[in-house]
This record gives sequence, C-alpha cells and structure tokens, in this order.
Amino acid sequence: MLEHTFIHIRGIGPRTEQKLWHQGIHTWQTFLDHGETIISPARDDFIAQELEASLKHKEDASFFSKRLSPGEMWRLFDAFKDKAVYLDIETSGYYQGADEITVIGIYDGNDVRTFVNGINLDDFETAIACYDLVITFNGATFDLPFIRGWFPNISLPAAHIDLRFLLKKLGYTGGLKKIEKDLGINRDADIDGIDGFEAVRLWRAYQWGDERALKTLIRYNSADIVNLKPLMEIGCREMKAGLLNLS
Repeated sequence: MLEHTFIHIRGIGPRTEQKLWHQGIHTWQTFLDHGETIISPARDDFIAQELEASLKHKEDASFFSKRLSPGEMWRLFDAFKDKAVYLDIETSGYYQGADEITVIGIYDGNDVRTFVNGINLDDFETAIACYDLVITFNGATFDLPFIRGWFPNISLPAAHIDLRFLLKKLGYTGGLKKIEKDLGINRDADIDGIDGFEAVRLWRAYQWGDERALKTLIRYNSADIVNLKPLMEIGCREMKAGLLNLS
C-alpha cells in the first residue's frame, strides 16, 4: 500500500490521490515514468522530487510517520510488518495510591515477551528499540503516554498504528474484546471474561503472594497483543479494498 500512497506529499489530499489513481497513476514509479504532464509542469516536478525522496527512504518509517496523519498510518503496515511490534500494558489502577505499569507485553508476530514490574520491567526500554512500527489498541491515549511517563528517555518506534481508530473507521466499535468477538476471534475460556478491572485485581493478588494470579495476568496480557495481529491484518485488508479494490 505504501507505494500507492500520494497523500504524504504536501498539497495532495484524498481527493487528488483518487484522481491520480483514476488516471492510472497507481504507484510512485508510475508517476515518475509517465512522461506527460499530469497536474502541471511545476507541480509535477515538485511531486516527482518528493517521490524520489520517498523511494530513497522507503525503508525509513520515520520519514513517512512525519508525513502521514494518524488516521492514515495504517498504510505503513505492509511495508513495515516485519519490523512491527504489537504492544499492550497493564497498570495498578491506583492501588495503594499509585498508578504504575505492572506488565508490558510485546509480540513481534512470532514470539511474546513479557516485562513485569519488580522483575524485568526495565528490560523493556532496550527491547522496544528494535522495532520501527508499534501497533496498539487505544495506545495513543493510554499505553504510549503512560510508557513515556514511566521511561522519560525511551526511544519508541518511529511509527504508531492505533487500531481503535482504524477499526472505528471500518465500523467496528466498542472495546477490544467486543471487536474480537464481532470478528470471530476467541480467547481461551479461563481468561475470556477478564477485563481491565480484573487485571488490576490479579495484580493485587500477586502483590499479596499469589503467583498464579501473575500467571493469569500475563496470559490475559498476551492474548491482548496476540489478537492485535489478526485485527491489524483485517483492518489493513479492508482499508485497501475500500480504496484500491486490492485483496
């Protein structure tokens, strides 16, 4: 999808992008190879320069994250999915007067890694630096600001896709668990009913010495991040189909 995208260029919005596609200008290279005036000579020269820069930086997520709006960041997924990480945090819910990160889970599409407060939470700062793209559900307003507050000097991935807003554009509303069920994504029965409130209770139980509670909390957190992957794939596929009739 990335090389079909023109709206990262200053002065090109969704309507102009659609016009380019309707003219048969479907990719950056198609524009560069066209050989005839498309918009105007001066404008074409400017766009061509921007597209040359885009080709040069096509493996640099930060280049495009600065040029795409949050609502269009999903266009980076296909190009950077091998350097993407799915992320979710749990917090203490002001237990004993403080709201702290209790668990951070990350999933690279193959392996889950879990970072637990009091055990290995500080290792997260190094682990997350390996990725170019982070994918969350409601992370723009919760997870990422919380992480930045906890790790003031952290280097988070250059680009972020928040699935809450992407899926809402496609008509999928409600919380993560509701959307999972709407799309036929199921969780194991023993963690199916757990929500954020129960996650706080599990952390409290662990603090009082219940090691099984921590194991359950980690399984719940892991389900959150593992299930983001099929949701991201569905969202990207439906957005592409709506824009370009791609499958």
